Amino acid sequence: MATYSDIFRFTRLACYAGYITQAIVNNLSPLLFLIYQSSLGITMEQVTLLITVNFGVQLFVDLVFAKLADKIGYRVCLIGAHVFAALGLAGLMFFPRILPPFAGLITATVLMAVGGGLIEVLVSPTIEACPSPNKEKQMSLLHSFYCWGSAAVVAFSTAFLAAFGSLHWSILCLIWACLPLLNAILFAFVPVPSPAAEGESMPVKKLVLSPTFWLFVALMALSGAAEQSMSQWASTFAESGLGVNKTLGDLLGPCLFAILMGTARLLYAKFGKRLRLCLILSASLAVLCYLLAWLAPVPALSLAGCAVCGFAVGILWPGTFSNASRALPKGGTAMFALLALAGDLGCTLGPSLVGACASALGELKLGLAFGIAFPALFVILMLLFTKKQPKTGRQLENLKP
Repeated sequence: MATYSDIFRFTRLACYAGYITQAIVNNLSPLLFLIYQSSLGITMEQVTLLITVNFGVQLFVDLVFAKLADKIGYRVCLIGAHVFAALGLAGLMFFPRILPPFAGLITATVLMAVGGGLIEVLVSPTIEACPSPNKEKQMSLLHSFYCWGSAAVVAFSTAFLAAFGSLHWSILCLIWACLPLLNAILFAFVPVPSPAAEGESMPVKKLVLSPTFWLFVALMALSGAAEQSMSQWASTFAESGLGVNKTLGDLLGPCLFAILMGTARLLYAKFGKRLRLCLILSASLAVLCYLLAWLAPVPALSLAGCAVCGFAVGILWPGTFSNASRALPKGGTAMFALLALAGDLGCTLGPSLVGACASALGELKLGLAFGIAFPALFVILMLLFTKKQPKTGRQLENLKP
């Protein structure tokens, strides 16, 4: 006879596929930025706007559905999230042909971002609500699937473009649209637990009055900025900034970035007890990686900085999520949504500021130099927090809301 936990096996699989879908939403377009510029006449400023719109819409969805998700129902929202993602990915093929090219890309990006934002709000609390002897491990495993999805997007897309040519990029988008469509069907049948079933959630007003909550908000914003500032620009940086062949640059830049980020998250799932120290060391390594990408005298070392940065930032996002879940166990959907909102704010501002600096200074390397600020601030905030509570190091994990 199947145990209660076994019943949710396919729910977890659907959640893992959901994070792969989010990886597609966030990582497919950056691989096509230069193709957009050459085939559709898109400028660097418009490319930067695509990044801003993607994460800006996700941020808006995070905010709106902090309250609406429980009222509408998780199943309906999860199905809708994947339908929107599928429409947006397919729209990358069709909308630029029936609308002005940039307007078509914006329309497709908005649809994808609605799906990505809903996935970010809903999937983490769904995993948290599934019965498990080690929820922290499940959370880290969930977030690692974003990394494996990112690596798969880069590897498959690079192979496809190398085999069939960049003229067929729109067909690639249609192929990737199949996964969220199939996952929407899966979510229609699997059991979907509600986080509210585990206990009454904290009122939002009480949540936002907690200093601990605002610490996590700041850390989520900085982790999102540190991760996406490198991830979103790695492909373009490798090709236009370093003069590396696109196929080789994509595989050694964003693809290896994603693989190493997933590796870090799997290691965190196994060795996650000294979380605070791991976060400080990881963010410190990210600072060194940004410095290497910026200052390295040869392209190979700059690419190494881009790739290893994936390992450095890997633990920051899920580590903050897991710590928040333990510190505020009754935070509920609102907490996950607001933390996702903060993370997406960082994902929006980080690469957008890097792109703006690159446009103003005329070199993407100098834009990436600005990105050093994000992991550096993360380290400073963690050190200040640790210094202020030398005798209560465990209070963060045991704090009752």
